[in-house]
Amino acid sequence: MNDSIKRDQVIIRTSGIGIAANILLAAFKAVIGLVTHSIAITMDAVNNLSDALSSVITIVGTKLATRQPDKEHPWGHGRAEYLSAMVISVIVLYAGVTSLIESVQKIIHPQTPDYSLTALVIVAVGVLVKIVLGRYVKGVGEKVNSESLVDSGQDALMDSVISASTLVAALIFIFSGVSLEALLGAVISVIIIKSGVDMLRQTISELLGQRIDMETVREVKKILGGFPEVHGVYDLIFHDYGPERFNCSAHVEVDDTLTAEEIDLLQREATTALYQQKGIILTALSVYAINTKDENVRRMRQELTKLVMAYEHVIEMHGFYMKGHYVQFDLIVGFEAKDRVAVYEKVCKKVRETYPDYDFKIVLDTDFSASE
Repeated sequence: MNDSIKRDQVIIRTSGIGIAANILLAAFKAVIGLVTHSIAITMDAVNNLSDALSSVITIVGTKLATRQPDKEHPWGHGRAEYLSAMVISVIVLYAGVTSLIESVQKIIHPQTPDYSLTALVIVAVGVLVKIVLGRYVKGVGEKVNSESLVDSGQDALMDSVISASTLVAALIFIFSGVSLEALLGAVISVIIIKSGVDMLRQTISELLGQRIDMETVREVKKILGGFPEVHGVYDLIFHDYGPERFNCSAHVEVDDTLTAEEIDLLQREATTALYQQKGIILTALSVYAINTKDENVRRMRQELTKLVMAYEHVIEMHGFYMKGHYVQFDLIVGFEAKDRVAVYEKVCKKVRETYPDYDFKIVLDTDFSASE
């Protein structure tokens, strides 16, 4: 059984546990909320139902993501997990908005809650169950890199805090006669809405194509740079087709003495190594040739590198090539620069003024993979 199938089975099994736990909690809390006229407990029950529905959607998204590639989707259906996470965030938002409306109505038209010892005990048990469930689901989600599970686990932990607050409000009412139910319901609703917004923002960012984490970049550079023929790894571009489903391309610097056969062997070995160690498909490996035959070219490169890297926001220079009076290299200006083009043009002007006898082609490159 491969790792992908194991991961999917773990996600489905964990989501199933979440569904069962949340349905039981929702049933108990709904009965208690209706009997005691407690809007906070009733809204907590609704939130448990939304959590159960979220787990169902996680299962559906995982099932869709495991479908084999087809003619219309040659890279598979892995992004379905991101879509399922987006649906979950919308459900959480909807639950928060509807509970806020209900809470405001109760503030305007209050009802006196009627707590019993049984109700308080069940709420307390619900707090403990949510803590255990939340820690378990979030831990599994982090282990298998499932954002849907991580979100569900975090939401469960937040629910435990909310339920604990409901319990505190009940005790305050019992001992002081002051009812905070409607107000607490409104606070709970705002917390739910915020959680939904945060989750939605994250999933939208992933669907738009966010930057990959720096640790993965370092590891990929280490693998590709580990071959003796490679002197530098640049222009890493990653394509995200779902959790644990990455493709990437890269440029590497090699000596200009390598033959086509040697470069071909390097590409094949690098592709195999990257997939075996990281599960990432290397779709393209382009080369920059380093001149090893002319000392003047080496000296020119060192001088240009020192000149260019002295400018603020210039984070990398690579792809140097020189033949006669023709010189070409790529320049990366960081996104922190207010005007990347202005920095680029300033560097180009200085280079051409310093070396007026040379014909320069300087390419403004993009920092796709968080260069250090």
